[in-house]
Amino acid sequence: MILIIGGAYQGKLGFARDAFSVTEAEIFDCTGASIDFSKRCVRHLEEFCYACVEAGVEPKDYFLEHKDQWRDSILICRDIFCGVVPTDPIQREWRQAAGRLCQYLTVEAERVSRIFCGLEQRLK
Repeated sequence: MILIIGGAYQGKLGFARDAFSVTEAEIFDCTGASIDFSKRCVRHLEEFCYACVEAGVEPKDYFLEHKDQWRDSILICRDIFCGVVPTDPIQREWRQAAGRLCQYLTVEAERVSRIFCGLEQRLK
């Protein structure tokens, strides 16, 4: 599995397309608390985490339950872990849940890349 992280509009998907020849048909956009792992590339993991928080589900547990389905995936997550800690409890839990998931995925990943201004910083 490959994990790509970075801030909003920093070129994460463009990097995945260029570096791994990802096509539009291979991309799943997370909008709810479930993921179609039949797609090669899953983007917006942070939105998946938000939907999980609203549904009372731990995103990391979801990934543990589906571990055999995402082992060869390219996963993309917007960095929501830095900056001012939100005062809203839901926003704070969202940030923490996304952080827990990314920590777990980082350990499991064979490659982790942070994208900033379209440039890759290889973390693992």
